[in-house]
Amino acid sequence: MNVKTKVTKYLEYCEFRKELDWKTLKAYRIDIRQYFDRIAADNPGKEEIESYITDLHRKYKQKTVKRKIASIKAFYNYLEEEEILTENPFRKIKVKFKEILQLPRIVPRNEIEKLLNYMYSNLHKTETGNLGERLRDVAIIEVFFATGARVCEISNLRQECMDLESGVLRIMGKGGKERYIQIADSDVITLLKKYYTVNEAEIKKCGYFFVNRQGKRFTEQSMRAMVKKYTVLAGIERHITPHMFRHSFATFLIEEGVDISCVQRILGHSSIRTTQIYIHVAAAKQAEILKNYHPRNKMAIKGIAA
Repeated sequence: MNVKTKVTKYLEYCEFRKELDWKTLKAYRIDIRQYFDRIAADNPGKEEIESYITDLHRKYKQKTVKRKIASIKAFYNYLEEEEILTENPFRKIKVKFKEILQLPRIVPRNEIEKLLNYMYSNLHKTETGNLGERLRDVAIIEVFFATGARVCEISNLRQECMDLESGVLRIMGKGGKERYIQIADSDVITLLKKYYTVNEAEIKKCGYFFVNRQGKRFTEQSMRAMVKKYTVLAGIERHITPHMFRHSFATFLIEEGVDISCVQRILGHSSIRTTQIYIHVAAAKQAEILKNYHPRNKMAIKGIAA
C-alpha cells in the first residue's frame, strides 16, 4: 500500500469513524501532505524525522508545531493499530515543548454593553438597511455572549437545533460531540423569536438558523466581518473577534464563582486543563479588586520607611 492510499484511508477513518469536523480534517490533510513532501521514505529514520521537526520550529510558532507533530503521530498510531505498519517511527522520537501561558483576550463588560446598545439602537433606524439582516447581526452577538459557543458552531447551527420556546440550543462541537446550552435571558430569546419571524421563509428554505441576504448559511468569515463592522460603528477601538466573546463568557462566569467543571461542560472542552486558562484571567481581575477595595490599602498605617 503506497503512502497516498494510506493517507486516504486514514482521513476516511477520521471523517466517518471518528466523525471529526471539516476543519480538523483539513488540518490533518495539510500537515500530513507537508510531512511527506519533505520525508521521501515511507518508513523514515530518526535523523530524518528529527530534521523535519527542527525545520518546523524554524518556520512556525510553538502552537502550530505542536499541532503538526500531533497530526503525524496520530497518523502513525492509526497505521500501527490497523497493522498496516509494523513499527511506528515516532516511538523513538522524544518531543518536548516549553509551555507558554497565553492568556485569552476578552472584551471588557462595558464594551460589550456599548456594542449591544449601538446595535439595538440601529434596529430602529429605517435608513440603515434590511431589518432582517440587522436583527440577525445583533442576534448573533447575543448568542455569542449568551452561550460561549465557537463561531463555527453558531454558523453551522441548524434550524431544528434551536428551540425558541425553551431557549435551548443543540450545539455540534469538535469531533461531532453534541452539547446543549440554555439561553437564560428572556430578552435574548424575544430577540431570536423576532429574528426568526422576519426571516422564517429563508431559514426554512436554507435549513440553517442564521442566513445571509442570498438565503444561504451565514459563514464564519461573514460573522467575523460583521463583528468588525459594528465594533467600528460603535466607536470601539479594540479589535474584537467572535472568539473573544467565548473567552469573555468563560472568564466572567468564573469571576462570578461558577465551578470550573461546569464552565468546561458548557464550552465543550474535552479536558479541564483547557478551561483552567480562564482562572488566570479571573485571578488578574481578583488582584485588581483587592488592590482597589481591600480595607488595608485605605488604612493610615506607618509602614517601614523606604
